[in-house]
Amino acid sequence: MQAFNTIAFKPEQCTGCNDCMVACAEVKTQTTEISRSRIQIVPADGGGYELAMCRQCGDPKCVSNCPAAALAKDDGTGVIAWDGNKCVNCLLCTVGCAYGGIVYEPAAGHVVKCDSCGGDPVCVKACGEGALKYVTTAELYKRVGDLEDLFVPGLAGCQGCNTELIMRHTLRRVGPETVLATPPGCIPGMGSVGYNGMVGTKVPVFHPLLTNTASMLAGVKRFYKRQGRKVTALALAGDGGASDVGFQSLSGAAERGEQILFIVVDNEGYMNTGMQRSSCTPYGAWTSTTPVGERGKGKTQDAKNLPLLMMMHNCAYVATSSTAFMEDFYEKLEKAMEASERGFAYLHLYSPCTTGWRFPAAQNIEVARKAVETNFVMLWEFEPGQGLRLSHPIDRPRPLAEYLKAQGKYKHLSPEQIEHIQRSLDENAEFIRGLAAGGSARKGVTLPRVPIAPG
Repeated sequence: MQAFNTIAFKPEQCTGCNDCMVACAEVKTQTTEISRSRIQIVPADGGGYELAMCRQCGDPKCVSNCPAAALAKDDGTGVIAWDGNKCVNCLLCTVGCAYGGIVYEPAAGHVVKCDSCGGDPVCVKACGEGALKYVTTAELYKRVGDLEDLFVPGLAGCQGCNTELIMRHTLRRVGPETVLATPPGCIPGMGSVGYNGMVGTKVPVFHPLLTNTASMLAGVKRFYKRQGRKVTALALAGDGGASDVGFQSLSGAAERGEQILFIVVDNEGYMNTGMQRSSCTPYGAWTSTTPVGERGKGKTQDAKNLPLLMMMHNCAYVATSSTAFMEDFYEKLEKAMEASERGFAYLHLYSPCTTGWRFPAAQNIEVARKAVETNFVMLWEFEPGQGLRLSHPIDRPRPLAEYLKAQGKYKHLSPEQIEHIQRSLDENAEFIRGLAAGGSARKGVTLPRVPIAPG
């Protein structure tokens, strides 16, 4: 099966401004007549908007309906192309399309449809609200789809948990020449270290203590180097084990420049053992140890900004990522793999927890996306000598309320608590942008009063 890039539509972010249609009409017809645009934004029943546009379907009915073979799906790009030399204007293709993606245009005298602008759609670039996005994750599938899955089938996780997605994607890309450390947390709890004497991976895996993950991996890496073997020493650790009791060995390994690839899967708490708070749990969040009641109002401290602390160690590579932006994650994973051959590489991956965060299982990726779009999570990378770079800057963040309302762990928040979170996010965003612009000292940006880990 092949995968292809596509244009995605988020109706909740569409304002009906028509900018996308104007841009399309200008490129395709050299006019500003939105009626001639290949993309049509139309009012939806009950309010809002719907998208009428060619989806470049995997099994296109327009193609099968065409008796003249004037339509064909390109095996390379996935775009359904129209051949005017063959078309007989029978319009049967328009009957077969359920999305209104191919229509007869009187001014042109034939049917017209979207061709994705050769992979650089102008409608997406014209949309200032983020309602249109050119999704190119198909390129990942083409690049890594044939790589071996190094976790066995049947891992046990909570419904809707994306930790298994993280585990399989990561190890598939890092490859079989790997020794994996999974300290106590959701990842070994899902079965990565196996049951009843059977391991859950196809590579060597061990279960260190929370306190010594990085130091044990350092020894493993040094042993294999003495043997003359190139092996990736990989950690898949939770935020609690990395930011709290395990921070001493993590910090020591980073300071020494140990050649390790250390990935923290941050679900903002000790979710495997009862949803207790960690130092990466955000302010105001409900956990089993920061309850909500007559006196308790959730966590009273802001989250520890662990990736920023790791950047201060001057590691060979430090980056933040999110499960909602897998292309960004893969790009950073590959850079981290290369950097781990020179020194310590640290990758902080934000991963919502359906159980501990209290939201429906089907909303996991959407919650992760809202975190980035509201600047609750900021995606950046750091390399010595190059400084910090924002990899997915959000200049016009969505309202914070969209993210908070998506999770039950925040449903108790008072206006004062929400104001505190917003202020902390603004301070953090200013600080990170200051670093990206050339350093806090030179730009006059000061560290937030209490650093908050975005997410």
